[in-house]
Amino acid sequence: MSRAVSLLMPSLNRTGWLLVAVWMLIPLASHAQTPGERLTKLFDDEWEYTLREAPTFASHLGDKRYGDRWPDVSLAAIVWRHEHQREVLKTLDGFDETKLDAVERLNYRLFRRQVEVDVEEFQFNWHLVPLDHRNGIQDESSVGDGLSFTTVKDYEDWLTRLRTFPAYVDQTIALMRAGIGATMVHPQIVMQRLPTQLRKQIVEDPTTSPYYKPFKVVSPEIAPADRDRLQREGQAAIREQLVPAYRKFLGFFDREYFPACLAQTGASRLPNGQAFYAFLARKFTTTTLTPQQIHDIGLSEVKRIRAEMEKIREQVGFTGTLPEFFEHLRTAPQYRYTDANDLLTAYQAFSKRVDPQLPKFFRKLPRIPYGVEAIPEHMAPDTTTAYYRQPAADGTRAGTYFVNLYKPETRPKYEIAALSLHEAVPGHHLQIALATELEHVPEFRKHAGFTAYAEGWALYAESLGDEMGLYADPYSKMGQLTYEMWRAVRLVVDTGIHSMEWPRDRAILYFKDNAPKDEHDITNEIDRYIAWPGQALAYKIGELKIQELRTKAKHQLGNKFDVREFHDIVLQNGAIPLDVLDRLVSEWLEGK
Repeated sequence: MSRAVSLLMPSLNRTGWLLVAVWMLIPLASHAQTPGERLTKLFDDEWEYTLREAPTFASHLGDKRYGDRWPDVSLAAIVWRHEHQREVLKTLDGFDETKLDAVERLNYRLFRRQVEVDVEEFQFNWHLVPLDHRNGIQDESSVGDGLSFTTVKDYEDWLTRLRTFPAYVDQTIALMRAGIGATMVHPQIVMQRLPTQLRKQIVEDPTTSPYYKPFKVVSPEIAPADRDRLQREGQAAIREQLVPAYRKFLGFFDREYFPACLAQTGASRLPNGQAFYAFLARKFTTTTLTPQQIHDIGLSEVKRIRAEMEKIREQVGFTGTLPEFFEHLRTAPQYRYTDANDLLTAYQAFSKRVDPQLPKFFRKLPRIPYGVEAIPEHMAPDTTTAYYRQPAADGTRAGTYFVNLYKPETRPKYEIAALSLHEAVPGHHLQIALATELEHVPEFRKHAGFTAYAEGWALYAESLGDEMGLYADPYSKMGQLTYEMWRAVRLVVDTGIHSMEWPRDRAILYFKDNAPKDEHDITNEIDRYIAWPGQALAYKIGELKIQELRTKAKHQLGNKFDVREFHDIVLQNGAIPLDVLDRLVSEWLEGK
């Protein structure tokens, strides 16, 4: 009660009190939050919480507020974050969906689904496995590759990260020791790759460290005196903090961690492993499919795509068997570059060919551009053929299509088209940049991580190369079929390894028998599936759903079907679960 109201109290009659009561309630009523407003505030608060708790993710999005921090990966912090998520679920329970409009209801359901999955996953202790041979503390220098350095503070923040790196290493070691105690560890076959990666970070000359890269070409806006100081301090931090921390981590890895890693492969070897893998299958596909059902879908798709490959073999006049055709494609020198720069130029040239085709298939295109770059040399031998890095949230950093130039003689020319359509446009870059540019949606919607949608779209984008006229000859079409087969094989070998206890050699042989991928690529892929159970299931399952919905739309609309309108409907909400996508497309068709 305000002082003005309290002074009126002695002289007010009953009528006067009624008027005062009404006067006091008016501002309260006008400021009472609607359910939608309360929900929006929850989304905003949780997004800020996410950026604080995941500072390298914030940096990745171009948010510099936490640029001097590494994430807190102590077990206490991980448990605290889990409890926070459980409290968020309780808060969500307090909302009545019937009082939300259609857009708010969609936001509510998508947000709740993400939190529920995070909470459910905690019981399986996968957080005790903080790295693998493709991602982890051995590659945190890549954080700097995505940052912009234009002010002294930008460099000072990076220096702070270098100086505090030992604490980050200590937390990671403690987490991995807890993993040893819980038998939550990777197989030795994939972790044997780590020491080579770590030794590349243990340098004698600090200026050769990947972490020193930001200091090599200091922004011209920085005064010479500051530039010299920052370079000196950068070298000192690498020499005195970073390199000793990596040396300590390598010692721990060699003496304690690697000997405790599993001799066999597969999530089923982990505690409660079958239930864990069944959960991952649901998580990554956003379906209720079981591992066995997914395995069977994979076998069916492999059979179908092999028949398409046989047609290509006949079309080009190859008289041998399909396996012999595969071996020819793997080994014939005319299908390969020998120079890494020529390979990079070919990727860049093809990407430029795609751009003019896009308006024929899409009404709305992203404003954010993308570039094509080489995968960093220290990770290239152990990673896949290519990957995509999303743009900064505010569009100040373009999207990046990273291509692997390691051993260019193992990377066929005929794969360039399908790979580029997947990773750049109309695949990942087009979809993710459009999501980043969404308006009037909560921030979490712009960066949602529903893998089946995102990877399913990118695989579907490969098939658009036919309609765009980009598979100019049978060999480039064979490249597209090779990539589709690659994703079909994943359904078989991922479930085979993690649910059916396939040994690694059997998975490699199955892949090799069904696709002309190079053996080096095949081995890297299988090791990726071993280290990242379930994720590889998302691609084909997502693509099959989008193809199913397109077929349904064409059947219902007939000659009124417009592929550009269909693509807009699929893309307009950002990444969403497949059942939600199905419902939204069905509602669009009903409206038509």
